[in-house]
Amino acid sequence: MTPIEGKDYSLAELCIAACAEAFRGDGEILASGMGLVPRLGAGLAKLTFSPDLLLNDGECTLVSEPIPPGPRGSYQPQVEGWLPFRAVFDLLWGGRRHCMNSPTQLDRFGQQNISLIGDPDQPKVQLLGVRGIPGNSINHPSSFFVPNHGKRTLVEQVDMVSGVGHNPERWQAGMNAGLMELRHCITNLAVLDWGGPDHQMRVVSLHPGVSFADVQAATSFPLAQVEGLTETADPDDESLRILRDVLDINNLRATVFPEK
Repeated sequence: MTPIEGKDYSLAELCIAACAEAFRGDGEILASGMGLVPRLGAGLAKLTFSPDLLLNDGECTLVSEPIPPGPRGSYQPQVEGWLPFRAVFDLLWGGRRHCMNSPTQLDRFGQQNISLIGDPDQPKVQLLGVRGIPGNSINHPSSFFVPNHGKRTLVEQVDMVSGVGHNPERWQAGMNAGLMELRHCITNLAVLDWGGPDHQMRVVSLHPGVSFADVQAATSFPLAQVEGLTETADPDDESLRILRDVLDINNLRATVFPEK
């Protein structure tokens, strides 16, 4: 687990707490955290400041409390409802969902790529395909976790637009962008949003020991920054207790940023 100098928490724990903040104020909506850190972030938000969040087991049921990842032993999920895959679309179309995923590429306008790398006619790498990302990105809030903030991920232009962003060239007259919201992007260096000029990516806070110059050097396009840029908030003692003793009892977070 990667420690942070002078802090009593790890980089993974800081990112999980920052991911949780993306769900603050959401109310009774389905929080879909795709991957370990987003999942733990949604669970932490549920158990602290956003108790109305809906969580599922990743399959077909709603649960009243987050399910710890990894071996469960005698633990049994606390099922409170039935949520087959088809019912997720009812929540999605109405904006009653907030998805956090980890795109392979992300550009200044928040366009996402999970489909391929290289020329679409003859790609170097074939990835997942667009899957449900188009509907996710235009119908409800979306946030992102990027574990390796670098120029291969934060790119000038994604190789294929799998998920919709704020690129004005792709929004034609009459198109309804009323339900689209790109919330936060949490990386191993900083927290970002799309509050810059023309909805371009902006640095909101810097993780301890990271400078704006570090973040800019790891990004393929110019970044804006909030006025009075500050350090990403420390997770408080109660959040760390919940994370360590309740949410991630198997310490899988230690695998996110292994020490080199």
